[in-house]
Amino acid sequence: MADFYEQEHLNSLFENATEGIILTDRSGKIVLVNPSAERMFGYQADEITGEPIEILIPDKTRTKHRELREGFYIHPSNRSMGHNRDLHGRKKDGSNIPVEVSLSHYKKNDEIFVIAFIVDITARKEIENSMRRQQAELERVSQEIRKLNAELENKVEERTMILREALQKLEQSQVELNEALRKEKQLSEIKSRFVSMASHEFRTPLSAVLSSAALLSKYTAEGDQDKRNRHITKIKNSVHHLNDILEDFLSLGKLDEGKVSSTLTPFNLKQLLEEVMEEMKLLLKPGQKLELEFNADENILSDTKLLKNIIINLVTNAIKFSNEDGLIRIGCEKKPGITKISVEDNGIGIGAEDQEHLFSSFFRGANALNIQGTGLGLHIVKRYADLIGADVDLKSELNRGTTVSLFIPSK
Repeated sequence: MADFYEQEHLNSLFENATEGIILTDRSGKIVLVNPSAERMFGYQADEITGEPIEILIPDKTRTKHRELREGFYIHPSNRSMGHNRDLHGRKKDGSNIPVEVSLSHYKKNDEIFVIAFIVDITARKEIENSMRRQQAELERVSQEIRKLNAELENKVEERTMILREALQKLEQSQVELNEALRKEKQLSEIKSRFVSMASHEFRTPLSAVLSSAALLSKYTAEGDQDKRNRHITKIKNSVHHLNDILEDFLSLGKLDEGKVSSTLTPFNLKQLLEEVMEEMKLLLKPGQKLELEFNADENILSDTKLLKNIIINLVTNAIKFSNEDGLIRIGCEKKPGITKISVEDNGIGIGAEDQEHLFSSFFRGANALNIQGTGLGLHIVKRYADLIGADVDLKSELNRGTTVSLFIPSK
């Protein structure tokens, strides 16, 4: 049931992705096409499945693309959006569209498959063309100013004022266009980071599930129960990790759509922290300990669900980034007008150069890239804290540990 549930999520990600996704085999033939790619190129999936990928390449670059494709299969490597190339795709009606393409690859049964993530950047190109037209207009107006100053010395001040206003409007328009382009590029970079991170984070646990499931079928003897149990545990852990990733994506989506709001109600804070500790004990590594130091009023006015999610996120991070036998402290103390909740660990810590970016989406510290995670945990913590009117503070030192504190307004 869990595998079916997770497969539904994966199918949903593929079917509802805003980027076009196309999977090709070693011969360059199209294996899978998602709905966004169908809409982008004007084909139905069954029209191009089994066709060479060059069906979607403009005629003038088709031969060159075939050579590049063959070279890629010889030396495959992941490539980020654009990769400093001016790329176009060919639609079913013969028209061309500007695109950005990110490539990823994987092997299955010793056969290489390539995944192309495609973004239609027609809107960005239109903005860039509009900016060039605006620049030409600015130059024309500047020449007109110089011409009028030479020809109309008696009306310099009046004419200059009129043209200056026009120039200011044009400059303001260029500023707005620049800002629109900056935001569009920023969004494209975020999408690229998401695609790269998601493809990597999903691949690892899925591979573990597939390999463990295959090995389970080989251990049929009665004395193989321990081996079967080990692989069942691996499958459960991988499914749990996939569920965590999906929960992070769903939480971020709801926050971005404004579907998360806070409801302040009175509740017992100490009891909430004890519940979290009990739930988190199942995630502790061998030898790890979880302690609570409570020196505050037990009753508090806040959003129970959001606060619990914040604390679970912080404790999960502390467990994940701490070694075995490590101690994790949850502290709670009362200050004037504030209730302070802190989660402290003695784990790997965070470098100073990374700390300013930690609350950004999809950001991961340089020393945590080999540890499973989406880079969304602290971003979601900050967004939830804002909703309940709380402040978040982080202090960390490499190889010494991290302390994250939450300051909740209270009477």
